[in-house]
Amino acid sequence: MTDSTPPSGEGLADRLGITIEEVSAERATGTMPVRGNTQPYGLLHGGASAALAETLGSYAAAAHAGPGRIAVGTELNASHHRAAREGTVHGTATALHLGRSTATYEIVVRDDDGARVCTARLTCMLLDRKD
Repeated sequence: MTDSTPPSGEGLADRLGITIEEVSAERATGTMPVRGNTQPYGLLHGGASAALAETLGSYAAAAHAGPGRIAVGTELNASHHRAAREGTVHGTATALHLGRSTATYEIVVRDDDGARVCTARLTCMLLDRKD
């Protein structure tokens, strides 16, 4: 992980069982367990994939923002291709645009069989931290 401050949703990511494997401004990867109807916070099937997608994009944007800045997710557009009912979903966020004030990522989430579950695009605003 980089030196930048992780996004404020880190506690939720921990509660959902999201594991971050790699983070840089250009790319983030991670996994999340999917447990059908027992998934917390009502995140069933597609919702779990969207939660992983938003988390990975946010971590990558925070890495791009760097120290003294924060990344605030402003828009997540997700298309669900199939349900991931059990097992683990695996996500990869790839930078599409890295600017001074915004960062946009495409995130692909796949199930254990490698089938695409969700494709998402997340745009984050990059702001100066006001502590």
